[in-house]
Amino acid sequence: MQIGLIGCGNMARALARGWRRPVVCSDPVAGRARALAAEVGGEELASNAEVARRSDLVILCHKPAQLREVASEVAPHVRAVASILAMTPLSALRDAYPGKPAYRFMPSLPVEVRGGALVQAVDGADARDGAPAGGGDAGRELDEAVHQLFAELGTLVLLDESLVDVAMGLMSCGPAYVALVAEAQVDAGVRRGIPAAQGAQLVVQTLAGTAELIRRREHDMIAVRREVTSPGGVTARGLAALEHAGLRSAFSDALDAVLSDAAR
Repeated sequence: MQIGLIGCGNMARALARGWRRPVVCSDPVAGRARALAAEVGGEELASNAEVARRSDLVILCHKPAQLREVASEVAPHVRAVASILAMTPLSALRDAYPGKPAYRFMPSLPVEVRGGALVQAVDGADARDGAPAGGGDAGRELDEAVHQLFAELGTLVLLDESLVDVAMGLMSCGPAYVALVAEAQVDAGVRRGIPAAQGAQLVVQTLAGTAELIRRREHDMIAVRREVTSPGGVTARGLAALEHAGLRSAFSDALDAVLSDAAR
């Protein structure tokens, strides 16, 4: 399957690096598409329409506000589209690309190392069937091929369309939150004398190892926390300090802030 990218920003680059295959691409920022094509293989093309003509699947990675503008150039030539545009529902995609197979995904930056969390939006009927559909005249063979393409990049979850923006606040924004948590932990260690480089090694490995441990415990976060926390011990005191500082409410507020933009 020949992949075409319209837009070559951070997430498009992460997708291309994760797929590890040549792409054709375009971007209005001078040199950005050329640099990506040189890195992963493939070719920078002169126009979005040419990307559509040369691709089996076009990935929409441009700004959400450009949906109609790009579709006016691309729709006559495209075979199928997959969107990673924030706050852009399937209904808007199908309206912009009438009669064409259209898919909506929400990835996270670790797709670059095939360790991302991804969501594929499904509408009510698709959710009941247990399989996503692209609309138009897609057919199950194309649906499965597109689904498997994105599944290469990490853990792909089918989610009702109405919950995709909530998921975005958890996993698309999540790498920045995790990086901030790691930075804060390293800074705390530096304040007590640990060199930053060694502190970063300890914190990052702890995050990675804990994530794998939680996965093996079938996502039972409470069980893992209890295994580490002895009654009245140092971990219990640390957790109490985090709770007192409002860690849970901070993450809740962060999700509310993300979703407040969706409501505008």
